[in-house]
Amino acid sequence: MESKTNAVIITVLLGVMSATCYYLLYHFNEQILEWSKQGGWYFIVPISIAFLFSAVHGGFTGHFWDLLGVKAKTTKK
Repeated sequence: MESKTNAVIITVLLGVMSATCYYLLYHFNEQILEWSKQGGWYFIVPISIAFLFSAVHGGFTGHFWDLLGVKAKTTKK
């Protein structure tokens, strides 16, 4: 029972983090675009944001489907 509770807590935390990332991206979109237009090493800004989104949202999605019991179909060889 404790592992199920921990899984729910982790899923909720990742969901909140994912929603926060979306909010921050929406709120600071103009500043992010300005940084990326400057050239030089500023190209790292949108790439870093993409990696952050991928990790956080991917973790949330994986935990979410695991909680619902949805698993990928595996083939037996």
